[in-house]
Amino acid sequence: MVITDFLEKNARLQGSNICLVEVNPSEERDNAVTWQELNLIESANPDSPYRRELSWREFDQQANRFSNLLLSRGLERGSKVAILLMNSLEWLPVYFGILKAGCIAVPMNYRYSSDEIKYCLDLADVDVLVFGPEFTSRIDPLVDNIEKVKMLFFVGKDVPAYAEDCLHLTTFCSTSAPPVELKEDENAAIYFSSGTTGFPKAILHNHKALVSSCLTEQNHHKQTKDDVFLCIPPLYHTGAKMHWFGSLLSGSKAVLLRGVKPEWILRTVSEEKCTIVWLLVPWAQDILDSIESGKVDLSSFRLSQWRLMHIGAQPVPPSLIQRWKSVFPNHEYDTNYGLSESIGPGCVHLGIENSHKVGAIGKAGYLWETKIIDENGNEVKQGEVGELAVKGPGVMLCYYKNEEASAEVLHGDWLYTGDMAKEDEDGFIFLVDRKKDVIISGGENLYPVQIEDFLRKHEKIKDVAVIGLPHPRLGEIAAAIIEIKEDMTCTEEEINEFCIDLPRYKRPKKIIFDKVPRNPTGKIEKPVLRERYCSGRLVEAQITS
Repeated sequence: MVITDFLEKNARLQGSNICLVEVNPSEERDNAVTWQELNLIESANPDSPYRRELSWREFDQQANRFSNLLLSRGLERGSKVAILLMNSLEWLPVYFGILKAGCIAVPMNYRYSSDEIKYCLDLADVDVLVFGPEFTSRIDPLVDNIEKVKMLFFVGKDVPAYAEDCLHLTTFCSTSAPPVELKEDENAAIYFSSGTTGFPKAILHNHKALVSSCLTEQNHHKQTKDDVFLCIPPLYHTGAKMHWFGSLLSGSKAVLLRGVKPEWILRTVSEEKCTIVWLLVPWAQDILDSIESGKVDLSSFRLSQWRLMHIGAQPVPPSLIQRWKSVFPNHEYDTNYGLSESIGPGCVHLGIENSHKVGAIGKAGYLWETKIIDENGNEVKQGEVGELAVKGPGVMLCYYKNEEASAEVLHGDWLYTGDMAKEDEDGFIFLVDRKKDVIISGGENLYPVQIEDFLRKHEKIKDVAVIGLPHPRLGEIAAAIIEIKEDMTCTEEEINEFCIDLPRYKRPKKIIFDKVPRNPTGKIEKPVLRERYCSGRLVEAQITS
């Protein structure tokens, strides 16, 4: 079985049912970009936010159209097609059209600069680039410098002279499935690492991995045909797409919301009757802050159908979930751990039945195994810190064109994650930190996540990141970059006093008040902070006694 089989089944059995809704509160209705001849439905209420719908049959037909377009242009099995689009109704049909043609889909981060786009196009040997109007200014300077890319397809209005109108071209292509037989062990997709440790690496997966992520997600969150999944994070990332795979497997509706304001999220949950919402930590914090400050009135929304809130992509502060449960006591909660190298979320998950273990990332997910190892690859004793390794059908094939990096993390069937973790007496795994983020100060190992979790309990702190700064005597010291909640003030003395309850060696030796940068999947961009505050220079920090 391959991933496209699920789409074709849904189109056959429930073709007229709505599968995707796009909601864009920040756009005017007449700026819509639609697939021609698909009769996409806008809301009849002119006062409502901009909204489009797509049925399972239309989804499958448009994927077939794009697939047939690629084949008509001479693309072959294994050709690479990159996607550089914002979340929209066009995104997933393009993705599935690539797969149906036997090609390899290459989703790209919408935050990439021109240089990063070129780097990734070259690294993945991309043959075709599909891009939208938001990226024209970044593609313009690359046109004469991306020799490997044979074709550029544009999705939107005002098509650049160097690209072809994808929406127009597909209207002349057949809606029938292309005559391409796919196998589960064939290459399917290249995803890029988040780049939190440098330039991104290209991660190669096959169809078997994509299918396994469907099975894992649906097993964990029990999606049925009646569920409605609210998807906010970017579809280029494995996390968002693989959580949506639960909707694909169950044949249920999903809503793509283009915006993260708390009132937009709650209004969309209310109007679209969403039952499952995947949030990142900052968005959950913003929702709670807006409710607690009175900026958002929960009585204005219909939220009784919302059954599950889950979080992934980053460590989750237990204090955040305690706050969430006090506001939404009837919500089931889950946290999911995964990497793009392990096909996104789910290789480890908490489980909705284990909310008493909030703070842990959980146990091995459905179809997965885990172990915690020392630097020699031997399993550590329970309770000891080691590197988390995972094994399952979603482990990547390799880092494309990077044998050395592949060999560092792939050991037989096991993927070494680079995350430091420990297991408690009940077998639940707790993340300690990224292996490369561990701070060694005066011979002591400091794990930033532990310090960050402590600091987030402070009532004035909205977000925090702890990094190591060079120090002439101790080697490194822990520095806390602290983002204060809106309309609040805080002093360094207040933070130092709050940290009295931390063991002396764990207390931050430098306090910096600044905004904490996060990437689109919610991970703290610590390389950005290191570059900003280290710059290769030793920091003469005043160490508090």
